[in-house]
Amino acid sequence: MSTYQVAYFVGSLSSTSINRTLSKALIRLAPDDLEFTEIPIGDLPLYSPDFDEDYPPEARALKDALAGADAVLFITPEYNRSIPGALKNAIDWASRPWGQNSFDHMPAAVIGASIGQIGTAVAQQSLRGVLTFCNARQMTAPEAYIWFKPEVYTEDGEVTDEDTKSFLRGFMEEFRAHVERVLTVLPRD
Repeated sequence: MSTYQVAYFVGSLSSTSINRTLSKALIRLAPDDLEFTEIPIGDLPLYSPDFDEDYPPEARALKDALAGADAVLFITPEYNRSIPGALKNAIDWASRPWGQNSFDHMPAAVIGASIGQIGTAVAQQSLRGVLTFCNARQMTAPEAYIWFKPEVYTEDGEVTDEDTKSFLRGFMEEFRAHVERVLTVLPRD
């Protein structure tokens, strides 16, 4: 059995991010053959094409981390009906310079949590549009707009509600199957 290296982004920079808590739960519930590495986004300078000839160390580290990954998982909140600026900035760094798009043909999935009932629906639609342009191979179902209830998650990511646990486990199992399908047809170099 292969082990798949999954890079993941938490879209929020908040020290109390519910999406970071969700990321811990997803990792706990994921199939054993997925190994996760978070790609930090908080220290990236703002992207500018002026850097395309000489990427700063933080941006090179981001691109190196993605080069070593088989797949990518985005866990994001919704800010003003879109994705957080820090996440968009990280995607801009990863997809540039022109012709060196780190997301090209990479298996990807999107999930997120919010305190409202519709979760991160609009942010995820915005993110999906960006990932389509970046030619990422997105998992389209199940969609996962998580209504975050603090009593359901422990600080280390244990999920105490069986229905939520079952849904998140199913999401991660489908993600694993998606990664395998995409890599069978489009192996990463």
